[in-house]
Amino acid sequence: MIENSFSYRANSLEQYLQKSSKDFTRDDIVRFVAGNNIKMLNFRYVAEDGKLKLLNFAIHSLEYLENILSTGERVDGSSLFSYIEAASSDLYVIPRYSTAYVNPFSSIPTLDILCSFYTNAGLPLETAPEYILRKANRLFKERTGLTFKAMGELEYYVQGKKEELYPAEDQKGYHSASPYSNFEFIRLEAMDLIARCGGMIKYGHSEVGNFSTDAESFEQHEIEFLPVDVENAADQLVLAKWILRQLGEKYGVNISFAPKITVGKAGSGLHVHMYLEKDGQNMMVEQNHLSDTAKKMIGGLMDLAGPLTAFGNSIPTSYLRLVPHQEAPTNICWGDRNRSVLVRVPLGWLGGANMVSDANPQDNSLKYEGVSKQTIEIRSPDGSADLYHLFAGLVVATLHGLEMPGSLEKAESLYVDVNIFDPENKKKLDMLAKLPDCCYGSARLLEQNRAAFKKDGIFPVKTIDSFIRKLSSFEDQGLSERLYGKTDEIRTLVYKYLPYM
Repeated sequence: MIENSFSYRANSLEQYLQKSSKDFTRDDIVRFVAGNNIKMLNFRYVAEDGKLKLLNFAIHSLEYLENILSTGERVDGSSLFSYIEAASSDLYVIPRYSTAYVNPFSSIPTLDILCSFYTNAGLPLETAPEYILRKANRLFKERTGLTFKAMGELEYYVQGKKEELYPAEDQKGYHSASPYSNFEFIRLEAMDLIARCGGMIKYGHSEVGNFSTDAESFEQHEIEFLPVDVENAADQLVLAKWILRQLGEKYGVNISFAPKITVGKAGSGLHVHMYLEKDGQNMMVEQNHLSDTAKKMIGGLMDLAGPLTAFGNSIPTSYLRLVPHQEAPTNICWGDRNRSVLVRVPLGWLGGANMVSDANPQDNSLKYEGVSKQTIEIRSPDGSADLYHLFAGLVVATLHGLEMPGSLEKAESLYVDVNIFDPENKKKLDMLAKLPDCCYGSARLLEQNRAAFKKDGIFPVKTIDSFIRKLSSFEDQGLSERLYGKTDEIRTLVYKYLPYM
């Protein structure tokens, strides 16, 4: 038995303060700063564009630090959100102590903290991405008594100088290891830094996508997280993307979360695993089978799958990834361990076999506890996702499924246990509704289903209108058909969005 688990925490604040980050107070932050020679404080927050913003403070006294941590600071909201007018643009940014971490890139000892937006009346900004997720999560807990846990699978490509000794083998990169994985060292460093910044990582590995041009190597990797409270799940993905981009700059390579890198090669998704919990118990199973609660959850995701792409697939090249005959969904259906469906039910340690004892017969102390790790996985989102809005949308869709009459029947009618792209299953395939094939189509579905998202005041009208306006502006109707076989035009489109993803 480990006597002091905090000594093994990657987050240096948890080690020093000997407590979990969720319990951090203002005085804890001040004590850490004073005891660790911290010179700078950074406020960070996500605005309308989904990127992590920055406000720096030089700590010249502990009194000044206490004041900053107690009152926050003013920012220009009209420069952060398009729907805030310049005439009344002031907003407050208020730190959330539980998110504090030591900045791993600053040459000056620096503490960073994620913040929330508040109005001149001292109320949360209704349209702030982080607050939309907070509203959704709180309402979900109040109405259901359940805790929504989630985690993302963060896929990305590293683009760098071509290696001659061990060149990339086309589309054969899955779980490759050094020396056959040229950029494994970046993934390992990223995992270490993400953990130090509070991210709860499950594992990392190289992914399928692997190819070379005459001068460059492209290598796909994935970092997968552990399920945490849905608000924390969004926070840790925001930080992980920032850390990976910083490492890309450090090593002179391009890190891209773009859904498509080039024609005919594996794209990058952002699969999201979810489960519902009550009193620490996984509620997704009953007697080693998927529970009705889980099926109703799936029913809600099926019902709102189309408009959810507005938050999870936000650029035209998202829909070059969502094409048939690849491990990306195009049809609204679900199944067990089936990678051709929209929502997959992966292995959940339900078989009851004591595998660890079988693998380790010399250890008589091992005992299978039968703890369910069952999740469900939605496979449509990608790296262009607006993270806080996406996770809020998933919570809304789940609540919708739990409360919607007929959600259980809907789920059962959309279950498939075959590869729907096999010719023999064409009849089943033709019966399934499709995901939108362009941003414009996604916008239309969000418009048609806006009532489900603005219900209970979760998604403000201005936020929904902003997504519809942005997605519609691409005017990408029929894009896949127009670009079919036009390799150069597809490449031009992919590279247009590559720097922003």
